[in-house]
Amino acid sequence: MVTNPPALPQPRRGQIWFVLLPSDPPGKNRRPVVIVSSDARNTHPRATTVLAIPFSTTPASLPTHVSLQPGLTGLQETSTLQPESIQTVRKEQLVPAPGTRTLGESIIRKLARGVVLSMGVQPRDIPEV
Repeated sequence: MVTNPPALPQPRRGQIWFVLLPSDPPGKNRRPVVIVSSDARNTHPRATTVLAIPFSTTPASLPTHVSLQPGLTGLQETSTLQPESIQTVRKEQLVPAPGTRTLGESIIRKLARGVVLSMGVQPRDIPEV
């Protein structure tokens, strides 16, 4: 008898999920991340990973950081998104984050700009395709 593997989560861009990041030290709890990959990737039946940017409770200290109040995220504390820490996350490791909100396109664009800036490239230097 062939059994199908469990269905993977189907996150959407801008949603907040919890995950244990491989870059975190041992013993650290799951942390919130925002999904930033396109929904075409996020919902593709054969895609097993998504792109995510982690939240931190450390105050923003770099120009690429985006600090968000609890009312905007649904998280308990003011949190900072750190685009330079963008990561590939396996969908099977995502845990829903009840009570959180979906971040809007303007924040996603700020994060994309932060990723580019953290690579040492000015967004204006990237030609349109």
